[in-house]
Amino acid sequence: MLSSVAIPAGAATSTTDASIAWRDILDMHGSPRDAKDRSFNIFFDAGAWHGYSLPPTGDARSGFAGPFVHSLRGGQWTGTRFARVELKDATSHRAIELIPIDNHAEPGTLERRFRGDGITLRQTLFFPDSWRALVRIDIASDRARGIEVSLSGDTLMGKGDRLEVSGSGIVQIFADSHSRLATRWLGQKGDASQPALSGDGYRIALAQPLQLQKGSSADLSVEQSLQYDDRVDAVPRIDPDQAWAGNRTRWDGYLAAIRTRHVPGVSDATARRVMTKAMITLLGNWRAARGDIHHDGVIPSYSNPDFNGFWAWDSWKHAAALAWFAPDLARDQMRAMFDYQRVDGMVPDCVFLDAKENNWRDTKPPLATWATLEIWRATGDKAFVAGMYDKLVRYHRWWYRDRDHDHNGLAEYGATDGTRIAAAWESGMDNAVRFDDAKMVKNGDGAWSIDQESVDLNSYLYREKLDLATLAGVLGKNDDRAAWLKEAAALKPLIQSRMFDPASGYFFDTRLGSSERIRVFGSDGWSALWAGVATPVQAKAVRRVMLDPEKFATRMPFPTLARDDPHFSPIKGYWRGPLWMDQALFGVDALRRYGFRGDADAMTRRLIINATSLTAQAPMYENYDPLTGDGYQSRNFSWSAAAFYLLLR
Repeated sequence: MLSSVAIPAGAATSTTDASIAWRDILDMHGSPRDAKDRSFNIFFDAGAWHGYSLPPTGDARSGFAGPFVHSLRGGQWTGTRFARVELKDATSHRAIELIPIDNHAEPGTLERRFRGDGITLRQTLFFPDSWRALVRIDIASDRARGIEVSLSGDTLMGKGDRLEVSGSGIVQIFADSHSRLATRWLGQKGDASQPALSGDGYRIALAQPLQLQKGSSADLSVEQSLQYDDRVDAVPRIDPDQAWAGNRTRWDGYLAAIRTRHVPGVSDATARRVMTKAMITLLGNWRAARGDIHHDGVIPSYSNPDFNGFWAWDSWKHAAALAWFAPDLARDQMRAMFDYQRVDGMVPDCVFLDAKENNWRDTKPPLATWATLEIWRATGDKAFVAGMYDKLVRYHRWWYRDRDHDHNGLAEYGATDGTRIAAAWESGMDNAVRFDDAKMVKNGDGAWSIDQESVDLNSYLYREKLDLATLAGVLGKNDDRAAWLKEAAALKPLIQSRMFDPASGYFFDTRLGSSERIRVFGSDGWSALWAGVATPVQAKAVRRVMLDPEKFATRMPFPTLARDDPHFSPIKGYWRGPLWMDQALFGVDALRRYGFRGDADAMTRRLIINATSLTAQAPMYENYDPLTGDGYQSRNFSWSAAAFYLLLR
């Protein structure tokens, strides 16, 4: 039943081999204690807004835990069991007891196998598209016989929710919502089924017994589809066999993209395993266009109830990694944010299924052009570059119009509402120590800045000018290319002279209207190396700081605040000491850009080897304790996955 394609050296040789090699990379077992339980991992794929898990080990009942509907009421379980299969002998009508053999999560599937009274049953759950999950049910017998087959499920019903029989299937209807969850058999056999309700459960029986022959098997398929808004969503019909083949081809392509750069001290098998986990994490957070979200994208983490939309700089990081194995999704991730770009060029901080929840109080650091260039490098898609170029230019210009208080060519983080908290959000480093004494200054209507020029912001803008020059060259806009290079050349000495402190050997934010440097040793200080704006002498000085074990060369290197800072809080500090993988990635890239390859490799090895249980079944976390490598905050965090993927690619 599995298709296979040629896979490059260094990857598994077929889907079957790959599934075995990367089986159970994440522990997908669990059962919800209540409707809001997110304490275990959930399997999502193909952009679906509903997901499932393997039941806990020792649970002998067939089927899968779920579904968890992420788009409903901020995310909740609407069922505890889907696709429980019940078999009876067609002659005696006696139930056939099925004993579980094994349960596995493989790339793109959940699989369960059972045996009893000469019957073997295999259930394979997968997503053919964003609308539905399918379960392929394979039943084989050691002798000719008739088997009665029924499917049942248990729901979690909220106040006002209800179940209804609809044709040959069941529909779960949710109060105060236009969402609908439908369950039905597929194919000719499914058309002759008998649905029935029982309390908060349902049962759908095949009208006629299956006639099994010795040595052969019967394949059935059951579908559970989700309409976010039944007034506008129409779920297309599919052929189950074609859907399965398409799923296998898609996952073959993902796995074929696992090509690692050899890192001394890290086995290639370990590197591939980490990259595969990163890929599974990103694809598990993929959500399709629904409601007011107009293109597919990746949420930060389904494990956190606050993360049910797309954030700007998260999106740029996701897209940079997705470009190398899921380029269509990478392109859509960019478009999803720029769908809401204002005429003046601003892109919102985050967007949601309901556009009224979008955050326009701030934006996020300018890494969109970097991500677009990464997509170009991975795909050579000139049409995509052409569609993005003017939008990126408008976004870049917006920073200087609304966030350069004294018009000196160095920008500041800020907000549209004048609040310091929104300005800190705009940096992405919400509670960073460098902002503790910041004050707000007004630039114009709906445009405010903090009273300091940030080194990371201006380094990103410098890098963006270079990247815009590259994209202009791709499009044959030679005048634009020359103009961008000229702007970069003008910005470079401003950053070098104003933001680098020779005595400390590090880059810092600077106070508006003075020569004061805000001497907080944070991860923002190596952004100048990441962007290529530092002089070689400055880079050597920054390297010494980065490799100082009392500052940033911790067990898991490159925390967001130096270890010897009195505010250093490595577990609960958020941006005051924990390690965030995006900043660690930029630190490694910063060293590599200036020729410190051995240091970059050594730090990469420590990031991989010293992240607790990274190579085991533990999920990737929002941030890590740099002193122990333990993960904290949100599990299954997308930009950590993107950073690990890019770190090893």
